[in-house]
Amino acid sequence: MAEGSGEATGPGTGADTGAPEGTRTPTGTPDGVRTHEGVREYRMEELATAAGITVRTLRFYRERGLIPPPRREGRIAWYDEHHLARLRTIAALLERGHTLNGIADLTTAFESGRNVREVLALGSPTEEEPVRLTPGELADHFAGEVTAENLAAALDLGYLVTDGEEIIHISRRLLDVSAALVREGIPLAEVLKAGARVREHADALAELFTDLLRTHAAEEDLRRLRPLAKSVVEAELSMALDRRLGPGTAPE
Repeated sequence: MAEGSGEATGPGTGADTGAPEGTRTPTGTPDGVRTHEGVREYRMEELATAAGITVRTLRFYRERGLIPPPRREGRIAWYDEHHLARLRTIAALLERGHTLNGIADLTTAFESGRNVREVLALGSPTEEEPVRLTPGELADHFAGEVTAENLAAALDLGYLVTDGEEIIHISRRLLDVSAALVREGIPLAEVLKAGARVREHADALAELFTDLLRTHAAEEDLRRLRPLAKSVVEAELSMALDRRLGPGTAPE
């Protein structure tokens, strides 16, 4: 059981728990589950059952702010699929060793991040492959390193955006490289700090090349000439690494 939640000896019986236990609709669906304006909704007992937890635990999570408030019709509280997804996320993170306090911090950071609609309004990446992740899958990529501070830093950088209860990493390449560096023992916080510095230099390089191309090429040719700018940067970075690390063995 989750820390501090305790065990309930039976189903909860508050004003928002729904119809009497065992009541069913003619189709076999509990009376506490319905579709409202195209959204599947649950009363408290049915949500707890769907999530595999007790009503007491659900109340505890709600009191801790781990799930958003339900929609109310008078004294009746209705929960939806987003609440169910959040409860499953909490369970997954608890299984991976996160505490409820840590999950609360992650939730706060998660909810403060930009959502995918905001990012798409600014223009989605043209060459990078986005990756959809649940919070649990993100934790698996960076075992023990997904803290509220690191999540907030990744959201601020724009590496991560939110889409409902899912997270989208904007670049599979960046995700894979970041995870590889962490596996090599480099703290994720330091990887993100380096990413922020690289972002500053990359923006400066992009400005340099776009100014150069706009001065000497037609506007419609900018995207066609984009690979040339990338090749210059890759070659210069390779030679800069040689100067600091030594050329070593040339690749085949």
